[in-house]
Amino acid sequence: MTAQIELAGIDKHYGSFHALKDISLTIDKGSFVALVGPSGCGKSTLLRSIAGLESISAGRMSIAGREMTGVPPRHRDIAMVFQSYALYPHMTVEDNLTYSLRLHGVGKAEARKKAAEVAATTGLTQLLKRYPRQLSGGQRQRVAMGRAIIRNPKAFLFDEPLSNLDAALRVQMRKEIRALHDRLGATSVYVTHDQIEAMTMADWVVVMRDGVIEQQGRPLDLYDHPVNRFVAGFIGSPAMNFMAGRIAESGNAVVLDGGAGTLPLARHVEPGRAVLAGIRPEHLVMAGDDASFHLTIGVVESTGSATYLTSPDGAFQLVQSERTTLGPGDRVGLTIDPVRVHLFDPQTGMRL
Repeated sequence: MTAQIELAGIDKHYGSFHALKDISLTIDKGSFVALVGPSGCGKSTLLRSIAGLESISAGRMSIAGREMTGVPPRHRDIAMVFQSYALYPHMTVEDNLTYSLRLHGVGKAEARKKAAEVAATTGLTQLLKRYPRQLSGGQRQRVAMGRAIIRNPKAFLFDEPLSNLDAALRVQMRKEIRALHDRLGATSVYVTHDQIEAMTMADWVVVMRDGVIEQQGRPLDLYDHPVNRFVAGFIGSPAMNFMAGRIAESGNAVVLDGGAGTLPLARHVEPGRAVLAGIRPEHLVMAGDDASFHLTIGVVESTGSATYLTSPDGAFQLVQSERTTLGPGDRVGLTIDPVRVHLFDPQTGMRL
């Protein structure tokens, strides 16, 4: 595929603070890429650097094959959708949509025609004469997206656009944004702290921490094969459980610390080696006499479609697809398919 955005060795300093550290990333034309990570990881700084709103300290950047290092934002031919919508309150929806076109000398009739086309695409046709104060949060976000679309840019940049919406509307809007991306054949870069948004919307996910890219790849590849403990714990909801132990003399099991039990492994590992075993809550199965280890329940949470059982200290959780009669204080035996056990080095956190 053709690269639409290329970043090579990007560094960003704010005085003595090193915000971005040797970032190299290629974003293919027509792809939907999510930048995800905890607050302060550098994802918004990276997005703003692509937009030209932040100057980079080192490295090179190109958009659609054109060198963009040092080029002002207005000459980069990108469109950005912000968390705050950033609509002009004194303008109607139609005027908000056409404002950038009119700034570039597009005639009034042509601008209104394009606004009508974009409104039809984004479900705003009946709202063109309204003002932002007369719109819901979801409608305002559609206007913000429409204002970006009308320019037909080389890339769309989204900076946590759904953070101000309620949970149900976020689910609806993430589907709409992805559907819109597909209809337009656009190139989109989407920043979010919500790994569910990243997993469900993106073709390619970039996980960041402390200004570096920890791992990048297709969503399910990151879920199935996290490169380190951080990615393993960040990707997936609920988060992965971790249990310390050592490899048994046979090399095909983990003996958990404190006599907590034994986890079977699907491969041979160096006997005696200290490891951190990672287990996803949804992969655990209740068992009887053949249980690998036991869990004392502290909290039971049911959503109707699933039940979440958590240990008293909150450090361990399992998810059951069916309802349960178990309650706080009960003890259950658990087992897991050996191929679903992840192993990490307890010192470096890297996957074994």
